[in-house]
Formats: sequence, C-alpha cells, structure tokens
Amino acid sequence: MGDEISVGQVALVGSGEYLPSMLEIERSLIAGKNPRYIQIPTAATGESASRIRYWVDLGKSQADRLGVEAVPLVITNRAEANDPSIAAQIKDAGLIYLSGGDPHLLVSTLKGTLVERAIIEAWSSGTSLAGCSAGAMAIGGWVVGFRHMPPKAYEGLGLLPNISILPHFDRMIGRLPDFISTRSFRPPDGVRLIGVDEETAIVGKDGKFIVAGRASAWLFEDTKLEQFRAGEIITL
Repeated sequence: MGDEISVGQVALVGSGEYLPSMLEIERSLIAGKNPRYIQIPTAATGESASRIRYWVDLGKSQADRLGVEAVPLVITNRAEANDPSIAAQIKDAGLIYLSGGDPHLLVSTLKGTLVERAIIEAWSSGTSLAGCSAGAMAIGGWVVGFRHMPPKAYEGLGLLPNISILPHFDRMIGRLPDFISTRSFRPPDGVRLIGVDEETAIVGKDGKFIVAGRASAWLFEDTKLEQFRAGEIITL
C-alpha cells in the first residue's frame, strides 16, 4: 500500500466491538465528526445468516447509545465490494469499523476493490477507522492467521503497513512458545508485531498510539515482550 496515509484516528481492538464496555473508545473516534457509523461485518460472512444478523444488531445498539446512524454494509464477495453504490455509502462517514471473524476472508474480499479505495479516501480525509480482532489484523501489513496450526501468514490490507496485530492476546499469551517457534509467526523486516488484549485497544495516528480499555497492549522485540498498560503510549 506504500507509505502510511493515516489522517483520521485509528483504533486497533483486541475484542469487544460494539459492546458497552468499549463505548467510550468508539465515542472518541466519532466525536465531532459526521454521525454516520459505517459497520462492515465482512469477516463474519462465512458464518451463518443469524451470526451476521447478530453483528448488525449489535452495531446498531452501539450506534443508538452513541446517538449516531448505523450504516451496516454486509459485503459478502468481491462483486459487492466493487459495487459503486455500496462504496459510495462510505464517503463522509464519521467512523468506519471492520468487525471480527476470519481475517483472510476480510482481506481477500476487500483488497484492491472500490470499497477498499473508498475506505482509504475517507480515512485520508479525516474519517476514523477501527478494526476489531480480524478487522484489526486485516488493517495491518502482515496477518498471522491462527485458525490453523501452524499459523499461516499473509499480507493484510496494508493500511498500516508497518504493523501486525495479534488480538485476544491475553488468551494466547500462555501459548507463545509454540507460536514463536513457527517461522510464519515472525513478520517481515520493518513490521512491528503487537499483541492487544481483549476489551482493549490502541488508538492514535501517525505512529503514536495510546492504550485504552481494561487491559494491556504488548510490543514484540524479537522474542521479548514489552507491556503497555492503559494510558501509556506506544510509538511505532
């Protein structure tokens, strides 16, 4: 994707999209912006229709708590991601949120499409961008997929090309020796690996992020971990 182009804020969330516990983080992202909250559950579209309905309803409930308009875009394939009428709905949004599920499905559906281009254009014009779990992974330059062992790694959307996110990190920290021993766990040179705990986010832009939420974020330096607690700054 080239150089980082962030103008709007970015939130990379370990888990908890649309939950009351994450309300203030989402409020901070959309405050003072157009009250249109774009919600893209593409990462979960390989699951059942009832699961998609769950995400749409959960997102609307959060938008209602925020007093903004929920705009769900249920994009299930690349044809829909290249539909100009769908992509046009992203323009001038206050916040765009990629929710959880399968990061590979999310990347393969959106990468190189009109919807991805619309996200980039909105973000570079000041719209906030958030990703949770699979959504956070996809935003980075490198994705370590844990749905199979050993992990399969691949390029993300590359909106933040110099980072790779491990969500739900407090759940996996006990398995780190197994992960670290696999070659695909290690991102390419120049890509920083960051763990984000559940109901926790790193929020910021231009390479400076603050930890927000109930737990911590973790920065990998080779096989060592540095912990950053809520309120602390990570510079990437």
